[in-house]
Amino acid sequence: MGKEFLEIFEQWAESYDDSLTNDIEYEEVFCHYDHILNNVAKRSTGHVVEFGPGTGNLTLQLIKKGFKVTAIEPSAAMRKIAKEKIGARAQLIEGDFLEFKLDFIPNTFVSTYAFHHLTDQEKEEAIKQYSNFLPIGGKIVFADTMFVTKEAYDEAIKVATEKGQQHLAEDLQREYYTTIPFLTEILEKNGFSAHFEKMNDFVWIMEGEKIDERGK
Repeated sequence: MGKEFLEIFEQWAESYDDSLTNDIEYEEVFCHYDHILNNVAKRSTGHVVEFGPGTGNLTLQLIKKGFKVTAIEPSAAMRKIAKEKIGARAQLIEGDFLEFKLDFIPNTFVSTYAFHHLTDQEKEEAIKQYSNFLPIGGKIVFADTMFVTKEAYDEAIKVATEKGQQHLAEDLQREYYTTIPFLTEILEKNGFSAHFEKMNDFVWIMEGEKIDERGK
């Protein structure tokens, strides 16, 4: 998953949880954070595979709801912190959105605040892989920053710059944020329905349910 960002994940691991509530620049991005995690968890079903668990906050929510969880994280520093939180209650392995090994059939793929580390081409490759794994009725439930249009994305950068939110503006330009129409297209092309729900000014939940075998 965006291996070019791995060094950032390693540096951010120790301060990530604190930044959720104490970083004013990202206050709007993490607004309703617990509500977002709960929404992803409640839309999940069966054996859940989580990409980019980071420090394990969604993983804990999934465990509390009784799901069997396999969490796939590329950052060793993040995995260490997540392991301290979840112990033996979930499987935590090295890997990313595109490079992972599963010896079971998952029911749901989930992720929060991470899919934007993939380019649009990589996002499409990932969705195609998940279609190959999931049975009919299987789901993808991702919460991430995304935009209704390219113009809305450009406006978000402009507003962040005008507010003096330098780090947020830089992140928006450095990472690979995309649009809801594009995500809808790649979901439907690979046999999924597509539903989006706005969580805050930046974050939407993307929910795709596999309805046929297109894309295989």
